[in-house]
Amino acid sequence: MNRFLRHLIFLLGTLVVCPTAFAATESPSAVKWMRDETVAFREAKTEHRYVLLYLEAVWCHWCHVMDHDTYSDPQIAQQIAEHYVPLRIDQDSRPDLANRYRDYGWPATIVFSADGQEIVKRQGYQPPERFLRLLSAIVEDPSPEAVSAATTQQTANSTQKGQLDSPLREKLAARHRDTDDAKLGGLQLNHKFLDRDTVEYALARADAGDAGEKAMARRTLDAARSLFDPAWGGVYQYSTNADWQHVHYEKLATVQAEYLRIYALAWASFHLDADKQAVASIRRYLDSFLHAPGGGYYVSQDADLKPGEHSDAYFALNDAGRRALGLPRVDKHVYAQQTAAIAEALATWAEVSGDASALDQARDALRWVQKERSLHDKGGYRHDEHDSAGPYLADSLAVGRAALALYRADADRRWLQVSVDAANFIEAHFRNARGGYDGAASQGPIAAALQVDENISLARYTNLLAHYSGNAAHRTMAEHAMHWLGQPDVAFARVTEAGLLLADAELGADPRHLVTVGAKTDAVSKELFSTLQQLPGWYKRIEWWDRSEGALPHPDVEYPKLKRSAAFACTQNRCSLPLFDAKQVAEFLAQPAGDG
Repeated sequence: MNRFLRHLIFLLGTLVVCPTAFAATESPSAVKWMRDETVAFREAKTEHRYVLLYLEAVWCHWCHVMDHDTYSDPQIAQQIAEHYVPLRIDQDSRPDLANRYRDYGWPATIVFSADGQEIVKRQGYQPPERFLRLLSAIVEDPSPEAVSAATTQQTANSTQKGQLDSPLREKLAARHRDTDDAKLGGLQLNHKFLDRDTVEYALARADAGDAGEKAMARRTLDAARSLFDPAWGGVYQYSTNADWQHVHYEKLATVQAEYLRIYALAWASFHLDADKQAVASIRRYLDSFLHAPGGGYYVSQDADLKPGEHSDAYFALNDAGRRALGLPRVDKHVYAQQTAAIAEALATWAEVSGDASALDQARDALRWVQKERSLHDKGGYRHDEHDSAGPYLADSLAVGRAALALYRADADRRWLQVSVDAANFIEAHFRNARGGYDGAASQGPIAAALQVDENISLARYTNLLAHYSGNAAHRTMAEHAMHWLGQPDVAFARVTEAGLLLADAELGADPRHLVTVGAKTDAVSKELFSTLQQLPGWYKRIEWWDRSEGALPHPDVEYPKLKRSAAFACTQNRCSLPLFDAKQVAEFLAQPAGDG
């Protein structure tokens, strides 16, 4: 989720923004806001007005300031009343819009013609004087602004399928190296944060023996601990001033999930206490502040104790000192996307560490999503209890990934079926015929669009799922996403795209296939499976074949019948000799990933 921060800053330098998304409440304002986009566009057509869309986030300091300074200005309110239909949307309730405009940061301002054509888009806080000039200029000349490829969705017209061509891959790899801050860690940007895909790619290369990528990953992992809250645990959103010391204090469920998962993968690679402590810190915060009754997770906690007021002094206090003054608001919406993302992260930690409590929490979270957010269509999920549009790709994608992670963690085939069903639902409802997958299935006045992050995540997920399910259609889904992602104007639209390098590498090779053959009640079999799970990296196929359950879901390898439990390590349909104890398995896992 943090990825769009860097692209936003790349485009606008030091413009002050709150660059990610979670649910919002409306502050007092002189503007009479509408909430229904269909009604808003209908009124705009009838009255020959423009639609002013305001996407907000409850935790964002600059959203509060814009409410107070800009939308309370009488001149601005009058200009809007005369020429615009003001539409205010909680972007956290609308993943399609949140993902479409995520590069614009929150608050985001988009002005449309009555027929839905974008006229202008603006990032972040807009001061009253500047905003009034903008509104007046649109009335005088409503021609759409010229925008760069970096800020618009691209039409999928490339013939590129599957893996990237060599020049594109090499250029992406060079960008990955060039954007690294070799001194402070993180990306060379004014905002500092742990970019999920950049660090995961560095970890994957480190596991293959690349010392430079290992150093890059460790710099960022170590530096990002400055964003951890020493009193309550958990991770703040980011730091400004091109260092790690100027923290913005909002805490988002998606950020907690991303960091938890990355530090879990880091622990599997390096087995450092610092990474394990980072996981523990995030889990402590989730349990204390965001864990909702029944297993779900709340969506965010505000950066401000009092809306619009910086809270540096407050967050410098210890737990008791903070509680004496009160608690920043927790947004108690529980969305499928965020809860499933946390479930995936917890399952990943349970997989690599054997932590039973994390596994239980991951199961509870995904069961909550299944119970409370499942659609009648098999495999699909709502975002909220009642969605204003949708369904959205983000929710079913998050559930599919979480279910696959749980299958890897506990070998319960029911989770694999949940993942398969989610992928099939995505294919049926979100496929864009020209390449890639749209962010929403429904077509409202603001049309659905393809998103880079979602399509990278989907490509990686469905490619790996194909190895588990044996269904070639899932591999085809990954190739279809890459068909769009592989266009140069998409691949190079942002500062760096390490996730695309990950997807490309994974589509180009089979994952290591690690299988325990033995009864799930057998102690040796349990130990073998647990040891196999400790293999570093995300791109792996781990299964447990208890013959009493019937054939594996994808029985592409024939294993010998043995009198005792054994583990097998297979690549390219060739398997090792049986491994009968944890020591043998550990010795195999110690081999560099590139040797397989």
